[in-house]
Amino acid sequence: MTIPPTPPPSSASRSMKSNKSANTKPELALRRQLFHRGLRYRVGHRISLPERTVRPDIVFTRRKVAIFVDGCFWHGCPLHCRMPSDPSGYWHYKIDRNRRRDAEVNELLRAAGWTVYRVWEHESATDAAEKIHSSLVRAVST
Repeated sequence: MTIPPTPPPSSASRSMKSNKSANTKPELALRRQLFHRGLRYRVGHRISLPERTVRPDIVFTRRKVAIFVDGCFWHGCPLHCRMPSDPSGYWHYKIDRNRRRDAEVNELLRAAGWTVYRVWEHESATDAAEKIHSSLVRAVST
């Protein structure tokens, strides 16, 4: 097991800890768009899997759909993630660990029969909601 690098100085840690993990602007925008399309969902719903417990941002329990709204920095968006200058390697390690965890969660949910959507914070909430809505409507009609 690799020992993680030490965290950055406390001022940087304080700044990063102050970032919201729930009810972010992109998440609220997506929820508004889904609600506007007549979709009703759960927020903060815990999904217990044999290997771990997962808490997606938005959940359609009956249809077994889990939606995650991923921040570009924290989840390593290939378009927008800019790594801070960090000689310890802490942030590279953390973002890489987040990416691996996201992939594992996707795999576990899919193996349990869930459909998983990951929406980047920079994506249009309208476009993402339309894509999700269309697939949910298609799934009901088949």
